[in-house]
Amino acid sequence: MKSPWNILLVTPLFLLLPLRTSASPASDDSPNTRNPNGHTCLACVAVVSVIEQLAQVHNSTVETSMERLCSYLPEKLFLKTTCYLVIEMFGPDIIKLLSTDMNADVVCHTLKFCKQDPGQPLCHLYPLPKEPWKFTLEKARQIVKKSPALKYSRSSADICSLPFLAKICQKIKLAIKNSVPFKDVDSDKYSVFPTLRGYHWRGRDCNDSNKMAYPGRRPDNWDVREDSNCNGIWGVDPKDGIPYEKKFCEGSQPRGIILLGDSAGAHFHISPEWITASQMSLKSFINLPTALTNELNWPQISGATGFLDSISGIKENSIYLRLRKRNHCNHRDYQNISRNGASSQNLDRFIESLSRDPLLDHPAIIIYAMIGNDVCNGKADPVPEMTTPKKLYSSVMKTLKYLNSHLPNGSHVILYGLPNGTFLWDNLHNRYYPLGQLNKDVTYAHFYSFLNCLQVSPCHSWMSSNKTLRNLTSERAKQLSNTLKNIATSQKFTNFDLFYADFDFQEGKRRRPYNGKIISIQKASRQR
Repeated sequence: MKSPWNILLVTPLFLLLPLRTSASPASDDSPNTRNPNGHTCLACVAVVSVIEQLAQVHNSTVETSMERLCSYLPEKLFLKTTCYLVIEMFGPDIIKLLSTDMNADVVCHTLKFCKQDPGQPLCHLYPLPKEPWKFTLEKARQIVKKSPALKYSRSSADICSLPFLAKICQKIKLAIKNSVPFKDVDSDKYSVFPTLRGYHWRGRDCNDSNKMAYPGRRPDNWDVREDSNCNGIWGVDPKDGIPYEKKFCEGSQPRGIILLGDSAGAHFHISPEWITASQMSLKSFINLPTALTNELNWPQISGATGFLDSISGIKENSIYLRLRKRNHCNHRDYQNISRNGASSQNLDRFIESLSRDPLLDHPAIIIYAMIGNDVCNGKADPVPEMTTPKKLYSSVMKTLKYLNSHLPNGSHVILYGLPNGTFLWDNLHNRYYPLGQLNKDVTYAHFYSFLNCLQVSPCHSWMSSNKTLRNLTSERAKQLSNTLKNIATSQKFTNFDLFYADFDFQEGKRRRPYNGKIISIQKASRQR
């Protein structure tokens, strides 16, 4: 689930973010190992498809449908303004091509957002035209031969290179790369801002000018004067002179919840309404700015650290909320240290964003849930890139040693196994993908194939028509799970107990692989 770390993060270009980062990485990939054109092509095909389908749904012109799409976007992050600028530049060419019955694949290849490299297969989402591809493409190129916009379509210019934006770009990139809040005045890794790795990802700071006040720490002098651990409990009861923190929390064994995860733990999600023309309205993109500034993740509703109700309307308490319900002294003590593209092999690059002092803070429950990327990648031949049991053992032991030196005594670590991801193909391949629902022309099998051809698939290994490859991937996942189980049963550490839990996938329910199992561990949940 990796992709090139070449994302334009400045606010005017947040509009392009979902089109470049359907599986944004935890680390940089070498340029020669990926197809840098892949995400740009995917973006173009998706947008042009939506424009074309909006015209169908509303029986309007292509020009009207482009304006309609822009009108749906919110003003935040300059999304609406950017959309209008984009259609002003490329709209005339798109109108010409779609009016001559060219589909989104042809449009994007003509405008050079997609290309077919010599010796490589032609990547297309929709059925090929009846006429030969080269003839169709040449015909389309003649239509836009004198287009002034073509010189921009393949431009590699980065808006972050502009002098007045370079500094803010660099700060945003570093914040996301290091998994620390963009806005953090006292540098304690906690923030009063919700997104850009803010309190959607870890408990909200209650004093951003004091680095000794943050969620999860042991109270300073029972918080007589101020709330040092941000759980909302401080001061002295005037009736008996006992500090409230001491009265309510002493002996309750507060525990924080910390997730070390990948896109599943970060709750990566692209709303179908964003790419389904028949469902689009002014309400469809209300949450888009929040999603973009969270890297298309929704940690605030994740199964481990979520503190808000699901956007689907399904009320399912996260592990954090269950711990908080058992003991309100746990209020705000959660950390979601998850990344799109994270795996056992790159966790060491951002694990230092974890905040826990072995002497000053309460013990914590750590969930290690790298459930996919050790066997998933988008390479044309994904097998050589899969993590071996030997490599997994080495990296996990390195992680556990790090945790042992940073966690307070009395903590608990749970290693989660990998799932059998064959359900991605078995349950979806013959269903229509959102872009194909209107005209019944694109199934998930077609979409998977398109992603694999572009080499931008989050998991070529399981999202493939090759049954042998899918079974081989499941077998490797099983081997890695057994390795985690063996580590949990054979290794001992001084500052935490170690457990193993199988991945629990329940079809038809909102994805929440952890399923609250941690709550059953008595030592970790013995609270008021």
